[in-house]
Amino acid sequence: MAKVFTITVPPDLGRKKRERTTDPRYVDGQRLLVEAMKYLAQSDPVTNRGAIELLSEHVRTRFRMSDSPLS
Repeated sequence: MAKVFTITVPPDLGRKKRERTTDPRYVDGQRLLVEAMKYLAQSDPVTNRGAIELLSEHVRTRFRMSDSPLS
């Protein structure tokens, strides 16, 4: 059997935490995607269902995990 070794790292107490700042582009990007879903739902919700689901999935998963307002 393989053995797993863990190397403990003591916390660096002298390190300063990064200040959190918001990026308006991140919020605008989310707003734009929501507006696109609203437009598609108002124009023809039955035909545009696939596109709405695609945008919704993107907002829930990839957009939130890969993008960060703290960049």
